[in-house]
Amino acid sequence: MSSKATEDKRYYSISEVSRMTGLEAYVLRYWEKEFPQLRPKKNRRGSRLYTERDIELVNQIHHLRTKEKLTIAGARKKLMLKRASEEKTELIRTARAQTLVRQIKKDIEDLLKLFP
Repeated sequence: MSSKATEDKRYYSISEVSRMTGLEAYVLRYWEKEFPQLRPKKNRRGSRLYTERDIELVNQIHHLRTKEKLTIAGARKKLMLKRASEEKTELIRTARAQTLVRQIKKDIEDLLKLFP
């Protein structure tokens, strides 16, 4: 398979993810039950369709379990804390962007007042 075909691929089957991560399919299915963030889509036949984001999450869980030696509960907690932190950062970025947009609008309105 060419790298172009890999780049264009949006969804991966559970067997592909299993080969990519070195994890058995039953582990991936179990982790779906244990980690609320891991929810691959399912097609009409019920086959799982993993995205790049899902695979990244599987790799993070695998790292937490094997390298950091965390339990399922410990890994779940660490991922939830990380997610909360990322959401807070995103809220701050959004608020800053909105403030900047409002300031730019005000500046444009002020400039338009200079030209009758």
